[in-house]
Amino acid sequence: MHEPPTRDAAAATALPNSLPRPAGELEALQRAWAPPKGWRLPSAVNNSHIGPLYLATALVFFVLAGILALLMRAQLALPGNTLVSEATYNQLFTMHGTVMMFLFAVPVVEAVAVWLLPNMIGARDLPFPRLSAYAYWAYAIGGLAFFCTIFFGASPDGGWFMYPPLTGKAHSPGIGADWWLLGIGFIEISAIAGAIELAIGILFTRAPGMTLMRMPVFAWAMLVASLMVLFAFPAIIAGTILLELERAFDWPFFIPARGGDPLLWQHLFWFFGHPEVYIIFLPAAGMVSMMTPVMARSSLVGYRAIVWALGAVGAISFLLWMHHMFTAGLGPLALHVTSAASFAVAIPSAVQVFAWLATMRQGRVRMLAPSFFLLGFHFIFVLGGLTGVMVAVSPFDWQVHDTYFIVAHLHYVLIGGMVFPLFAGLYYWAPVFNGHRMSERLGRWVFGLMFAGFNLAFFPMHIAGLLGMPRRVATYDAALGWTVWNAMSTAGAFVFAAGVALCLFDLVRTLLRGKRDHGDPWNADSLEWLPQGDYGARSIPQIASREPLWDRPTLAAEVEAGRHWLPRTVFGGRETLVTSPVRAELRHLLRLPGDGWLPFIAAAGTAGFFLLLTVSWFVSAAVCGAVSIAAMVAWLWGSDRPPPAPSAEVGEGVFLPTVAHGTASHSWWATVLLMLVDTSIFASLAFAHLHVSMALDVCPPPGASLPGGGLVASLGLMAGSLAMVFATRALGHANPFMLAGAVVFALCTSLGALAHDFALFRASVPHPATDAWSATLAALQGWQLLHVAVLFALGVYLFARIVSGHLRADARATLDNTALMWHLVTVQTLAAMGLVRFLPSWMS
Repeated sequence: MHEPPTRDAAAATALPNSLPRPAGELEALQRAWAPPKGWRLPSAVNNSHIGPLYLATALVFFVLAGILALLMRAQLALPGNTLVSEATYNQLFTMHGTVMMFLFAVPVVEAVAVWLLPNMIGARDLPFPRLSAYAYWAYAIGGLAFFCTIFFGASPDGGWFMYPPLTGKAHSPGIGADWWLLGIGFIEISAIAGAIELAIGILFTRAPGMTLMRMPVFAWAMLVASLMVLFAFPAIIAGTILLELERAFDWPFFIPARGGDPLLWQHLFWFFGHPEVYIIFLPAAGMVSMMTPVMARSSLVGYRAIVWALGAVGAISFLLWMHHMFTAGLGPLALHVTSAASFAVAIPSAVQVFAWLATMRQGRVRMLAPSFFLLGFHFIFVLGGLTGVMVAVSPFDWQVHDTYFIVAHLHYVLIGGMVFPLFAGLYYWAPVFNGHRMSERLGRWVFGLMFAGFNLAFFPMHIAGLLGMPRRVATYDAALGWTVWNAMSTAGAFVFAAGVALCLFDLVRTLLRGKRDHGDPWNADSLEWLPQGDYGARSIPQIASREPLWDRPTLAAEVEAGRHWLPRTVFGGRETLVTSPVRAELRHLLRLPGDGWLPFIAAAGTAGFFLLLTVSWFVSAAVCGAVSIAAMVAWLWGSDRPPPAPSAEVGEGVFLPTVAHGTASHSWWATVLLMLVDTSIFASLAFAHLHVSMALDVCPPPGASLPGGGLVASLGLMAGSLAMVFATRALGHANPFMLAGAVVFALCTSLGALAHDFALFRASVPHPATDAWSATLAALQGWQLLHVAVLFALGVYLFARIVSGHLRADARATLDNTALMWHLVTVQTLAAMGLVRFLPSWMS
């Protein structure tokens, strides 16, 4: 357990450092956080560098996807147009949707959070800076490689939702679908890595005194969205695994002739897809809650109501996945429950809208560029919400499903709900980057073009949809009466694009100007407007309210003078404070890694592994995978080291521990979140097996049989889990012989379980290509086999740290986190065995 600070932080004086600071402290802090220059820039890991790169890359993808949309609109401007072929049009709308949803919408909100969130909560950086760098580079390299497929005619063409059987091998024999499945699949891993980083950062690195109910609303929004990512994204990862296995090895998960079901993909995809809409919207709503009080010069109305509304939207969104399947032949109960949930989610969304309007009414809104975009957001998003309530009525949805009415609704929600707040944020937070505001005069032109162009482009689509125009058609006949509506939409799209281009021109022009102190140009209330360097604020402030800059006008000067917490680098490197999750009380000093190439190399290797698999360059893919694993091992090897001293002074007379383990460690909780992701993937695979089994007349199907054994491997893993418990206790009692013996025993049990599971996989499972039941069973067993192999690798790594002397009582995170994973694999193996063994008897 952690040791408490030697002086109670709650009882500390308002100024933790009341004396003037020594002259050399600031220079030492600047040296510790100095960024790499020139060709070494990709080795940077600090959020102040990764965040802007992340944001710029996401905006590049926004522009690229927008260009694809303009080509589509040009094709549809006139009936019978032949600007692009039908095959090319299919690739255009597939890539447009995929890039917007996977490479822009989710990454851009994570990018804003990586850049601004540490400053908002008073941290010097996020707790795993290398993980942020890895997530960014994997996304950037993989995303650009994926987009370039369109120049070679190798892009996917089955829609951004990739419904089988259209995307099965029979109907999509090329590699376009494989690019989507492998490329997007690993990019989602990047998003999950970012979500874990952000959630742990929000919970454990807030400034002292910043309790949960004093957090900025954007931090709340990102916390809810990050937790949603951990539960929603695993479903699409499981789905991409199954569909790629079907395409590569003919395992018939979605082929009805062999017991598969295309609806299984829809369940998995939309369990991810509908929460993703709110994963995109909630951070944007958090940005609105940050900007609205500042622009209205008034405190935010209904802070607690907004926080609860964010949580309610996140929870209800997981009940809405069948909202997209009203026409798929579901039963009446599913339709009624989903329809009711679709109505219910409008309530917490409306709570936020009314709170923002009340804040504007309570104050006096300054009509500046951010305010215009905030007002435009309200108008467009509310219209999108109203049409959302309309399509929640299942009989109406049956009429407009897969028409342009749905296209209009989707864009009113996503562009109104996320793009307009994002552009408001660009104008609002641009000074944080280099101290310069974007042009107010151009900002009004940008807003006018985007607002008018958007409504001209998408409102006529409601009418075209009600007139019967289906989605995803490359042309249409003039006699159908859709010409005028499509012409208006095309004109509006180009007007909207002109506004975006003008904004990006102004943004680039502003960011290229020389750097200066940003000050507080909006007279804002939150911590990102404190004086900042590469290290964040000079000292980490003690927080006593939700609006610290308004309630303590002298705070900026105090922080800059080093009068608050941690005004220096204690050990000569990068450091930040860890506080308790609820009350933000001081816990320990966290030493952060410096810049380095390992995250970049690991990301490049990961991208190369997945992308080269797509084109069947197996040897090259294996080399890339080996390079990625080697970089990760080297990265982890140097991360769990004993501190230079057991405690450190972070304020006058206040000493904190420099190490924590168990539940006091942020890395322990990060492992717990990783386990939630892993369990969600396992649950998705188990759902696939249950779904296929429930459709059978007889389970197992004729010719198939239940796998034998399984108990031996389960007992071995249970023994290994027990050995890991002994190992953690032995380390605590400084018993190296007991520690080494326990780890060796666990290593042997994992090796035995691995050999047993592999033999069982080869001998007992009917061939997975025989039928869908056998395929889902093989997928479950293969997943567990992979995990046992990972346990063996972890055991070898753990033993290497013991032999090298790196595993110590004050450097034990490797052991604690490995033990957690060992227990998880044991529980999953028992759950899988129970599901496979007892499901047939339960069904009979």
